[in-house]
Amino acid sequence: MRSILTVLLLATASPLAAQVATPDRPVTDPQTIASPANPDAKPVPLDDIGVTRSLYDAVWSADGKQIFIATDLTGRVNIWRMDANGSWPVQLTQSDDAQSGLATTRDGQWLYFTQDVGGNEYSDIYRVPTVGGAVENLTNTPDRSESGLLPGPTGGLVALSTKLKSEGQSNLAVMDAAGNIRNLTAEKDPQFSWDPVAWIDGGKAVIANRSLVDSSASEVWRVDVASGAATLLLGKPKTIYAASGATPDGAVLAVTTDDGTGQPHATAYTVATKKWQGLPKTPWEESSDIVTPDGKAMFVRTNNDGRSTLSRVDLATMAKTDLALDPGRASIPGLAAISPDGTKMFVTRSGADSPTMLYAYDLAANKAAPVVPLAMASLSPATLPKSQIVTYKSFDGTLISAVVTMPFNLERDGSNPAIVIPHGGPTGQSQDGFSRYATAFATRGYVVIQPNFRGSTGYGKAFQEANFQDLGGGDLKDTVAAKAFLVQSGYVDAKKVGIFGGSYGGFMSLMAIGRTPDEFAAAVQWFGIINWRTMYRDQDERLKAYQRSLLGTPEKDGAVYDAASPLTYMKAAKAPLLTIQGENDIRVPRGQAQEVHDLLKAKGNVVETIFYPGEGHGFQKRENQLDSLRRTIGWFDKYLKGE
Repeated sequence: MRSILTVLLLATASPLAAQVATPDRPVTDPQTIASPANPDAKPVPLDDIGVTRSLYDAVWSADGKQIFIATDLTGRVNIWRMDANGSWPVQLTQSDDAQSGLATTRDGQWLYFTQDVGGNEYSDIYRVPTVGGAVENLTNTPDRSESGLLPGPTGGLVALSTKLKSEGQSNLAVMDAAGNIRNLTAEKDPQFSWDPVAWIDGGKAVIANRSLVDSSASEVWRVDVASGAATLLLGKPKTIYAASGATPDGAVLAVTTDDGTGQPHATAYTVATKKWQGLPKTPWEESSDIVTPDGKAMFVRTNNDGRSTLSRVDLATMAKTDLALDPGRASIPGLAAISPDGTKMFVTRSGADSPTMLYAYDLAANKAAPVVPLAMASLSPATLPKSQIVTYKSFDGTLISAVVTMPFNLERDGSNPAIVIPHGGPTGQSQDGFSRYATAFATRGYVVIQPNFRGSTGYGKAFQEANFQDLGGGDLKDTVAAKAFLVQSGYVDAKKVGIFGGSYGGFMSLMAIGRTPDEFAAAVQWFGIINWRTMYRDQDERLKAYQRSLLGTPEKDGAVYDAASPLTYMKAAKAPLLTIQGENDIRVPRGQAQEVHDLLKAKGNVVETIFYPGEGHGFQKRENQLDSLRRTIGWFDKYLKGE
């Protein structure tokens, strides 16, 4: 069998042989991107960007008179309570460890939440009185993680997912008011996870999804709460059927499926008659969302080439009403975002020039009202750079989309620096929403491009699977083509381009400086992969199952592992490299950062590595968020601008 290296060489020799199908769209002329004039433009202070809060969760109180949000107002992700009609937020909990996964009990007395230890992703279930008081750890299970809390309509039960540290799979379970957990399923396959979606039949049953870890297929089940008896409602090999909500009687389900299209689309499915009702076809990714408490409507999210819109769809007529939100990245947070009286719904929205905002959306008036400002005053649309979505052709003719963030007041003289930011995943997507990194770079004169290389979601199944067993191959070429697009615009100096990313984006940054050593003048990678063999040995069991779906196993697919590991190419690396890593990361373990540091240090490269104690896969503590941002900007200023 030919090695993956041979395959890649052949692909390079005949660049049009492997074009991947994606939604049709026009190619962007690089000369059409422009730097707007703005005499008032100036760098946004990094402290202001770092102090701009993130929203981790939001839920209503049982009576709808109050709301609870998980946010980092103090530099720690804790829980705050506000009046639904607006008030100063009151802090409800205090911890150095992040708290989210909020759920309100039906009697209104308790707020449940999840909390791990130092970012290790093995969360317990806690509760705190909604009026304030002592926090209790209900589960206290260091070797088991609990997540996805969904309170039932009666009896004090909560549906949830459980996962043992020793296993890859997760199971559907219920928890009583005392914190006792009973698994309803007994999943044997480490590739599958169970997640609750909706309670039906007055709390007698739960609609749940059973999904492959690589998101390539999923099934919909009805699970009896008393007995655990599970009935398959929807399922087919290599096909997505994912429920997002149900009418209270379970008669109609809101379902996302790619059956027959290769691209997810939103549907309503009547269980008794097996009848499907869909919306007019779109080439873009479309997903169902929650169902209103009265069972009359579902919500739908459409991802049009990186910009998302939300719509309300009448389940009787399938008539669609768009929510009145500005273009950008919009979503509905969680499965309980609708107020108890059904009149309002939480919605989040962000844009390149506007950080994430939580809205209470008035469903009758079709109007959004801001709940709480999370951004510093300096981060306003008047002062922040704008973005646009561009499309270019990669080495084999495949269409690649990217988000470009353009600084103000640049000359088109080929002298400007730029940063390429590949996203994490690889099954992820850069969308046209707020990015603190793109904002920090662009307000300091860097042109920023975030490519959606092959392997990204949002462009169909063929595109999403196009880098399977070819990680760092075609997708890296797509990323290098993003740099070429910026150079062709006339703004960017090809010798002043850096690359920066986290997780799979960190892997891509490492692969780029090793495999294409003359393309990027400097690199910063956060918790990226250097060696897929040691990754497989050291990482969490669920992520190990995901890795098998992408690469196979080291024993059977050794050549693929070696070809896909930046370690194989690091002898050629020249670019100065900054690595930042959390000590408690179970997704990309600490050893990956140490391995690349030791290798490059031994060969005399410019390399610096920073480890943050008490952090996992991403940094939750504000001092680390600020420090990592400052170090990243400083690295590129030094090695791209010479400052």
